[in-house]
Amino acid sequence: MDLQETLSHHIKKAVEDTYGVNLDTIEFQGTRKDFEGDITVVVFSMLRSVKGNPVQIGETIGQYLVKNVAEVSKFNVVKGFLNLVLSDAYYVDFFNTMGDFSSFGKAANTGDAMMVEYASPNTNKPLHLGHIRNVLLGYSVAEILKAAGKKVYKTQIINDRGIHICKSMLAWKRYGNNETPQSTGLKGDKLVGNYYVKFDQEYKREISALVSQGIAEKEAKVQAPILVEAQEMLRKWEAGDPEVVALWKTMNGWVYDGFDATYENIGVNFDKNYYESDTYLLGKDFIELGLEKGVFEKDPDGSVWCDLTDEGLDRKIVLRSDGTAVYMTQDIGTAIQRVKDFPDINGMIYTVGNEQDYHFKVLFLILQKLGFSWAKNLFHLSYGMVDLPSGKMKSREGTVVDADDLIDDMTATAKKISEELGKIDDFSEEEKNQLYKTIGLGALKYYILKVDPKKRILFNPEESVDFQGNTGPFIQYTYARIQSILRKAKTDSVEKSKLNGSLVLHEKEKELLKIIQQFPETVQLAAQNYSPALVANYTYDLVKEFNSFYQNVPIFGAENADEIAFRVALCDAVGSIIKTAFSVLGIEVPNRM
Repeated sequence: MDLQETLSHHIKKAVEDTYGVNLDTIEFQGTRKDFEGDITVVVFSMLRSVKGNPVQIGETIGQYLVKNVAEVSKFNVVKGFLNLVLSDAYYVDFFNTMGDFSSFGKAANTGDAMMVEYASPNTNKPLHLGHIRNVLLGYSVAEILKAAGKKVYKTQIINDRGIHICKSMLAWKRYGNNETPQSTGLKGDKLVGNYYVKFDQEYKREISALVSQGIAEKEAKVQAPILVEAQEMLRKWEAGDPEVVALWKTMNGWVYDGFDATYENIGVNFDKNYYESDTYLLGKDFIELGLEKGVFEKDPDGSVWCDLTDEGLDRKIVLRSDGTAVYMTQDIGTAIQRVKDFPDINGMIYTVGNEQDYHFKVLFLILQKLGFSWAKNLFHLSYGMVDLPSGKMKSREGTVVDADDLIDDMTATAKKISEELGKIDDFSEEEKNQLYKTIGLGALKYYILKVDPKKRILFNPEESVDFQGNTGPFIQYTYARIQSILRKAKTDSVEKSKLNGSLVLHEKEKELLKIIQQFPETVQLAAQNYSPALVANYTYDLVKEFNSFYQNVPIFGAENADEIAFRVALCDAVGSIIKTAFSVLGIEVPNRM
């Protein structure tokens, strides 16, 4: 029986004995910082059943708990709130029963399986800043769900077909002189992206030439020879033309290799990739099923629609009059295919920007109407865009920030600040370079993940690498400080130990233990809300509390060996939780800084 269950049992007993009333539930909340206490009982919520003055009811329950519950040492009542102070013995027992904190906060597997989709790039350009927030969110949510006890499959769908890739292919064919990533030394995604830019330049040049000949700009945009040729290339691809398909496979292969290098650099991975070239025809079979069920309706021109006006939405086309599919059709088919591929999943999370909010409302509703039970467990992890202060980063065409450039810039910023602090002079060059990358990536990831996904972010690289405040490097530095303490303890032959039951806790020790206790609940809440921000900000609160403890409580200067051993063990527990919390955020922690 956990603490709240124990307290609920005794509170119900106190109310029944005193007032003759049986309460169904007891409401608890954290005690406000301006009042003494560790957990608060909300008396107001009892007034529906218990008649009387809330302060007097609180006094009665408080006296009963102090007398009958060993964990409660004293209490105070503020209006309709009963604030309970827990005994040192309660915290001693908690710490002693936990043992090794390295897996603290990670729940046993529940058997539930989820799929998390993130990244979803196009193969005509490298990954950019928008993808950074996407992959960090998706990967972290997947890791949090795993820590909360779920089985998770991580996936992406790669948009590898359509006019955009044909534009890059045509530009390479015209102007590429058979160059390759190997011959140029460029990552494949950057090489292909350069030809997408080249296409755009030539397209604009041809439009200008046509306009100068007296053709209206609207017509010129349609008639530009390079666009007409790209459209013909797309038709050939769809018809399976061997030469076009071979070039498509080659150039997409370059891009996949480039994506993989970036993903490895960021520190994210996938269990399965889906490709739009394989999935774009999926879903058409289910249009017939939907027509039979009355979910869809066919217009006179042969197009098929889903009327969602009764649900406050509009009519959505799912099949064009010429029988071709739209994105919605493809997404319907892909979702169904994923459940076929992974029969144990009972829900999916789509990490996609908030400009697609409406699309996913419609998709989920259609899948429910088609009768798929798992459709009620679909979730759109909608997120806001990331903005940068002007001039802070390199960009393509003045608009898109390249992901690889961003990582390089973050590493360089970490190097600059670390060198200014001058605390790593004894590191080898290899150790320094690894540390700069760990700090730079940690700063980037934490800065993005600490913000609620729905909010737009203004990302400031210099601010993110600050070693003070709510930043990744500040938390990483605290972890490194703890490792230094543990190394000294080992040198001094201090054995980490359980807390001696006769020791009286220092106020700072108790506050630290209180926040340590909250970690498993934080992981579960983050999983329920699909919000890495809850874990990130919990970790910052833990680190702030630890630093207050460190500044106010002597560790190696404690009065006796038992106190020293306990405080070393407490430091070790905090370090383990920081490492676990940062691991689900996809952030590494250095042993030295």
